[in-house]
Amino acid sequence: MGAVERVSLEPAWVLHRYPYRDSSLLVEVFSPAYGRVGLVARGARSPKSRRYGELQLLRPLLLSWTLRGDLGTLTGAEARALPVSGDGRKVLCVSYLNELLLRLLTRHDPHPALFFAYERAIEDLDGAAEEQALRYFEKHLLQELGYGLLLDREFDSGAAVDASAVYEYRLEQGPVRCRQPGGEGIYLQGASLLALADECLDGRRACREARRLMRAALSLYLGARPLKTRTVLKQLASMTPLRRSPADTTNETGMETGG
Repeated sequence: MGAVERVSLEPAWVLHRYPYRDSSLLVEVFSPAYGRVGLVARGARSPKSRRYGELQLLRPLLLSWTLRGDLGTLTGAEARALPVSGDGRKVLCVSYLNELLLRLLTRHDPHPALFFAYERAIEDLDGAAEEQALRYFEKHLLQELGYGLLLDREFDSGAAVDASAVYEYRLEQGPVRCRQPGGEGIYLQGASLLALADECLDGRRACREARRLMRAALSLYLGARPLKTRTVLKQLASMTPLRRSPADTTNETGMETGG
């Protein structure tokens, strides 16, 4: 038998939860020191359990657990701050971030910088910065996984990206200057690449081009299986108008096409 690891009061967010056996939950959580962890919350679905209400999205938690092997057993859960307020749109956006983490992170692989990027994204999803918050998190996620995008230098020449030039972005390589867009490549203004690099996306064109680039880059690692949250938002967009940021006057949002 392997040694039992005991973790006490670790900051964490719930990514997803599933029914487990008769009255328990299997909860996927994300923490700075332990990364993504699967925890069994015994009895959490029983009528008298308080944990069913505690183990929710958008609740900053302090969790305690014991771990032997791949799955741990939850031993304690308490709030570390008030729940984050948000409408259904924000819940969908956070669910998109969570789905990315569940699909791309392996268990027990800590990424402290990504944890704090996740917390920043949750905070920035309020108000008009929704699309920018999603793009910046996607960029940090790829960096943490070792797939960071080359954004400020030309791939072939090594020269600094020229804000006034047009580039074709070659996935797993980087931007290559071109005279004008042609074919089915990923084309961006140098200004859009630099804005994404500096996390100062502003304006419709920069947001649209960054969205297209991030969608293509993530698709390399997500594979053919579509993201469930993307499908939900496309269905929602077909029925109701979606919240728009000042930077985007189209009927698209980052979640619909960039997620």
